[in-house]
Amino acid sequence: MGNIVMFTILAVVIIASGLLCVTTTRIMRAATFMLFVLFGVAGIYFLLDYTFLGAAQIAVYAGGVTMIYVFAIQLVSKRTLQGLEERLKTSRLLRGALCALVGLVVVTLILLKAGFYSMEIPNVEVPMSDIGRALVGSGKYQYVLPFEFISLFLLACIIGGLIVARKEEQES
Repeated sequence: MGNIVMFTILAVVIIASGLLCVTTTRIMRAATFMLFVLFGVAGIYFLLDYTFLGAAQIAVYAGGVTMIYVFAIQLVSKRTLQGLEERLKTSRLLRGALCALVGLVVVTLILLKAGFYSMEIPNVEVPMSDIGRALVGSGKYQYVLPFEFISLFLLACIIGGLIVARKEEQES
């Protein structure tokens, strides 16, 4: 019973923080709400007794959100950080809501077509060593190459952001 209560609390925190993260117009508040989402996910890992994944979630993503704070301070103008610019227009809000609704319908249709709702979850516990091998292996259904591609993509985004910031600085 306690697990259900904790899961419910964590789920509410994750959903509320996620909604606040995508609806706020201030970048620092969005990063803070995203931090709450990530801590909530780590809490679910701890609730499931996956302490390694919970600790990794906190270590990796808390560091990532710290980097978001640094880049938000460095790359965004002071007026934007204070919330004095970039108000959300109603047309953009409606387009975003429509895109989110279309995405929800597509995901729901895919899940229904795949029969996901009727799948029975096997009562098999996966050892942590198998999870570790899957995360760092380079074979079929292993994830080291996608992680490397994502890291290169994020590095390219960081470099691009710095170049854009330098160009704006030189133009001023």
